[in-house]
Amino acid sequence: MIGLLSDIVVALVALAHIGFMLLEMFLWDKPLGLAIFHHTPEQAASTRILAANQGLYNGFLAAGLLWGLMPSVHASEVKIFFLCCVIIAGVYGAATVSRRILAVQAAPAALGLLLVLLT
Repeated sequence: MIGLLSDIVVALVALAHIGFMLLEMFLWDKPLGLAIFHHTPEQAASTRILAANQGLYNGFLAAGLLWGLMPSVHASEVKIFFLCCVIIAGVYGAATVSRRILAVQAAPAALGLLLVLLT
């Protein structure tokens, strides 16, 4: 039961990072991105390339988490590694950008990590 729950949480964290990737790579300077990130069109235009790069990294995190959901001998280790990456990125983001990132990014990954470690 805990194994299924941990996989669900890992999948949700991966989906969140796919969402972050889409927002940062493709919607950063669009109305939805402007509203979510509270940027002016000028700010978004000047940071668009940086956001796209950040979005690409979020895509890699999502890909790693999805890889960890594939049945294999090392699936747990893959999930642990990528969940730790998400937690570290979330803590850094909370310290440098917004504490909200701790709740949106790091806390769900920490829950996933706890559940993976309990399986």
